[in-house]
Amino acid sequence: MTTSLAHQSISVPTPYYLLDEAAIVANMQIIARLCELSGAKALLALKCFATWGVFEVMQPYLHGTTSSSLNELRLGYETFGHNSQHNNIDTTETLDGIEPLKSADKKEMHAYSVAYSADEIPEVLQYADKIIFNSISQLTAFKEQAAAKNIPVGLRLNPKTSNSSFIIADPARPFSRLGEHDKDSIVAVLKDITGVMIHNNCENDSYQAFSDSLADIEAKFGDIFQQLEWVSLGGGIHFIAPDYPLEQLAQRLKGFSEKYGLQVYLEPGEASIHGAGTLVTSVLDTMYNQKNLAIVDSSIEAHMLDLLIYRESAPIAAINNQLIHIAALDIDPTDNAQTMEQAAADNTIIYGRSCLAGDIFGEYQLPAVLQIGDQLAFANAAGYTMVKKNWFNGVNMPAIVIRRLDGTIDVQREFDYQEYKASLS
Repeated sequence: MTTSLAHQSISVPTPYYLLDEAAIVANMQIIARLCELSGAKALLALKCFATWGVFEVMQPYLHGTTSSSLNELRLGYETFGHNSQHNNIDTTETLDGIEPLKSADKKEMHAYSVAYSADEIPEVLQYADKIIFNSISQLTAFKEQAAAKNIPVGLRLNPKTSNSSFIIADPARPFSRLGEHDKDSIVAVLKDITGVMIHNNCENDSYQAFSDSLADIEAKFGDIFQQLEWVSLGGGIHFIAPDYPLEQLAQRLKGFSEKYGLQVYLEPGEASIHGAGTLVTSVLDTMYNQKNLAIVDSSIEAHMLDLLIYRESAPIAAINNQLIHIAALDIDPTDNAQTMEQAAADNTIIYGRSCLAGDIFGEYQLPAVLQIGDQLAFANAAGYTMVKKNWFNGVNMPAIVIRRLDGTIDVQREFDYQEYKASLS
């Protein structure tokens, strides 16, 4: 998706994250359409994106949030829930024919954690509308407290298959701790739960792969589903792609729901904010070492950590406020020096400013050699990015800037030395 994230000059020192509410709403409309056609409910996955400064435009289209910790749950409750400040939004108007949810609709807060500590449970139950346990042992330990508060209980299931290209993100990896897979053990605790959560997709853009995977899940757990009230199929389904068969997905979900008499939940994270955020940086220095080198005032380890984790590169969305989509070349920065030298000598490698040797945004074929002071905006800087930002090397934390629906610019948050200092002790 191409957005207008960098079409105007913004008088904020770099680096900063720039979020575009119009691009977020475009994603919201696709999600709302899917829910409308399928009967599914959509919960924002806070583990992926939790910048609550834009929740006001997201809340009318989503049914709530899902969390992976007590802190995320509380954040969702306070900033997205039924009692949050955003429930006064006027949703009487539709956008592109998509009917927003009624502002009076109570938002659901789903609580999940790989492992809860005993002292967290009382507070979790203050905020949760459903609590999902990762294991039967956690379910056994805390189910009575949930029952005492009339909080519906769920259990995570692991079908031992997944759609994930990365072993680090694969919930079905060998010896996985993410959910229960033994059917007999699950059946034994059915009286204690009302639903289940199955999350086994990661950036899956294939409808057929999703449908085949769901068929496999049905074969394994179909008779269990018939005894439940709801199932969450998690996130990681890239249904916002322009060529994704959205109606076909909706019919598949609707048929699944009707077959088992279940309320289906989806947990869109990346799908909620894809294409809606950039990381805007400035070139601090340039060098030449068999290739053009540029060093910007940001860092992938500190500000776009998934690039480092998954050995990926960031596409460039704009140069000096001029929109220009430049994908990084398919060169693994971990390859040996001889392999890297085989690429064109006039390519540009863009480095972060941290001391990590592999702090590399990517290698690019640019229309011109970069100069000190040039401004670069890297795309896809919202999902699994802002939630992971850190103070590595004491590199300046990016400000958070929001382009509102009316085009105005809000500097939502800036960070300073005192916050760096306070984060350490």
